Amino acid sequence: MRPQSLRNPLISILLIAGACVGHVVLAQEPPPVEVSVMETKTQDTPANYEFPGKTESSREVEIRARVTGYLDKIAFREGALVKTGEILFQLDARPFKAALDNAKGMLAQEEAKLKNARATLSRIKPLARENAVSQKDLDDATAAVLTSQAAVQSAKAQVDDAEINLGYTTIRSPLTGLAGRSEKREGSLVTAGQDSLLTTVVQLDPIWVNFSVGENEVLKFRQEKQSGKIRSTDNIEAEVILANGTIYPQKGKINYVAPTIDQATGTLALRVELPNPSGTLTPGLFVRARLGGAVRTNVIMVPQRAVMQGAQGKFVYVVNAEQKAEPKPVQVGDFFGDQWIITSGLNSGEQVIVDGAIKVRPGSSVKIQPAQASPTSSGQ
Repeated sequence: MRPQSLRNPLISILLIAGACVGHVVLAQEPPPVEVSVMETKTQDTPANYEFPGKTESSREVEIRARVTGYLDKIAFREGALVKTGEILFQLDARPFKAALDNAKGMLAQEEAKLKNARATLSRIKPLARENAVSQKDLDDATAAVLTSQAAVQSAKAQVDDAEINLGYTTIRSPLTGLAGRSEKREGSLVTAGQDSLLTTVVQLDPIWVNFSVGENEVLKFRQEKQSGKIRSTDNIEAEVILANGTIYPQKGKINYVAPTIDQATGTLALRVELPNPSGTLTPGLFVRARLGGAVRTNVIMVPQRAVMQGAQGKFVYVVNAEQKAEPKPVQVGDFFGDQWIITSGLNSGEQVIVDGAIKVRPGSSVKIQPAQASPTSSGQ
């Protein structure tokens, strides 16, 4: 009976060991991981660039007094929209009207003197031909006419100057835009010197957006253009993204590019002009300028969720001929919507794991399922 009792525990141990071995074998062969894949292919895609910028009035005019006088009336509402030709200020015009009347009187006197001098000359000329008067008398009469003509011309200039000064007493807006606050109050003495500023008018339509591009980005763009990776035309459109994330509906064009890179900041200054008929954009807003119109040629793109981050950098899983997951290191470039542009590491025709990549390991068997639809987003 004792040998039989020894054999039973031995059989039990062997059975348990066999079960463990079987369990290990099953753990080494897990079922295939279900994944979705996409086949890579080269294509042309729009190349968009975004830069922070700030809006600026396309025309800002300081309204200054050109003559000295007392301010009779402020004819506009501060901060409101004023139109071209609208009266902004009215100075006391009475002294200037009196100066104009005086200048007209002086002109009338000089014209009378000229008329008399011409009459005298017309009487002397026949007498001079008959030697009834001396040559000096003829010369004096001729000189008197010329002197009176010069005096009349000067008097006319005085009349014109007085009319101009009288016109300066009514100050009108030279453009359509938003008026600032008035620097002077009614009844104040306005001078035509350094203290002549009355208000400021800023034009809103069109409006400018100023932004800068770093020299590294400038060099990268030029190199990619020369190598053919980017194809661009002069028809570059610009759109503006507001601080709250909304896109301004009107598109604009670049109307200025600095000839040199700023040595202090290492940036290249650019400016976009945008239509702003409704006045939605006002000067001083912080926005983002998005430039479009360039095209990236023959690029490979994969969804952002397909790119993994490892200790050696970014990589993707591809399905090889044995239906196993194989990691491939990649270099990534810019974003295009929810896609990542791959600059190196992938070739056209490879099957990249998109959904389920986080579940696989190098060498894992995979089972390809239909790809899940992803929302389409605009390129950035």
